[in-house]
Amino acid sequence: MPRRHRDHLPTRPTWRCQSCGIAWPCSAAKLRLLAEYRRDRVALLVYLATLQSEAGEQLAGLDPARLTDRFLSWARARG
Repeated sequence: MPRRHRDHLPTRPTWRCQSCGIAWPCSAAKLRLLAEYRRDRVALLVYLATLQSEAGEQLAGLDPARLTDRFLSWARARG
């Protein structure tokens, strides 16, 4: 029987990965997103900024700078 694949997607309002349970985006989600948006990094950053905004409303106790690191810093193109 084939093993069931679970996507590494965020669970709201905790913003933990529904597959592995760590803070989203987890490593697997980052790799999938980089591959999916490999030809359009700007679209990836817009998508992640939208999710960061939603997460900021639901995780009001977190420092906004930490949310930026969590959602955006890893996705920026390296020079």
